[in-house]
Amino acid sequence: MAGNKKILKTIIYLAVAVAIGIFIYKRATKPGDPATAAKSQTRGSGGKNLLVDAYIVKTSSLNETIEASGTLQSNEEVQVQPEITAKVVGLFFKEGTNVAKGTLLVKLYDEDLKAQLQKLELQQQLSKTTLERQENLLKINGISRQDVDVTRNQVSAYGADMEYTRTQLQKTELRAPFSGRLGLRNVSLGAIVSPATIITTLQQIDPLKVDFSVPEKYRTAIKQGDVVDFKVAGDLHTYKGNIYAMDPKIDLATRTIKIRAIVPNTGELLPGSFAKVLIALKNMPDAIMVPTQAVIPGTRDKKVAIADSGRAKFVIVETGIRNADNVQITSGLRVGDTVITSGILQLKPGVALKYNKVK
Repeated sequence: MAGNKKILKTIIYLAVAVAIGIFIYKRATKPGDPATAAKSQTRGSGGKNLLVDAYIVKTSSLNETIEASGTLQSNEEVQVQPEITAKVVGLFFKEGTNVAKGTLLVKLYDEDLKAQLQKLELQQQLSKTTLERQENLLKINGISRQDVDVTRNQVSAYGADMEYTRTQLQKTELRAPFSGRLGLRNVSLGAIVSPATIITTLQQIDPLKVDFSVPEKYRTAIKQGDVVDFKVAGDLHTYKGNIYAMDPKIDLATRTIKIRAIVPNTGELLPGSFAKVLIALKNMPDAIMVPTQAVIPGTRDKKVAIADSGRAKFVIVETGIRNADNVQITSGLRVGDTVITSGILQLKPGVALKYNKVK
């Protein structure tokens, strides 16, 4: 009996201990207890506040610009090619030099054409003499009018042949159609050239043209006379030009419109160079700009994490113009908002925040 009493007392003691433990646990986890909620929140955030960098939203001046890729083109450009097949008997230009309009560049063989022209001149002179005699005979009815008309037509035909031969003679002289700079020579003296032969090139490089394309949404924001700035590879200098022509049709493949600007050139710029073109559209003095890394892209919208009473909150925003470091926010943020710029991947709504750096 004594042993049973000891066992019973042990069971009672254990039951009382378990009941006390359950009571203490329920008190510690009672819903609505501020201390318990704070501890729970602390455990949910990893045991401490999340350390982040922040940016205080403010307004700044923003110049809206368009950046486009362009190519420099010669103002005028032509390939110097003969119109007839002949031998080169004279080369009167030096490669890479400037020439004036009308300068003789190449002379082709023309002795055969000169001989033909001389023959035609003699035949025409003979026909003219015959015509004078026939006209005198016609006055005394010594010849028919038909014979006189045939001879007169021969005189005119010889004149037409002479004009054609003179035109062929002009084709043996290749002259500069405009003032410009010559390219490299591709033929030598004595070579037989044909209309397919490119002897050299002639380019007018002052001024130059720069061709570039912009998205079609800017077609009404750009007009003739607008100033463009551009840079070329290997040159830190910024050059300026003026828009003087716009393609009246939008490219169906790229949905862009082609624009051409005229650029003064003192010799530093070369046709064919790549140009990075910037076009200033308008100035916005009260634009809201935030660091680019603060914007979280999504499938349907974009979000920004802000600090609301020391805790993380996500807001949907709309963006505008971008530059190298910042992006414009057109809606969703107000001046004075605190935007989180680091630790974004660890952020969750309601997480307590601690600022490492505020700008």
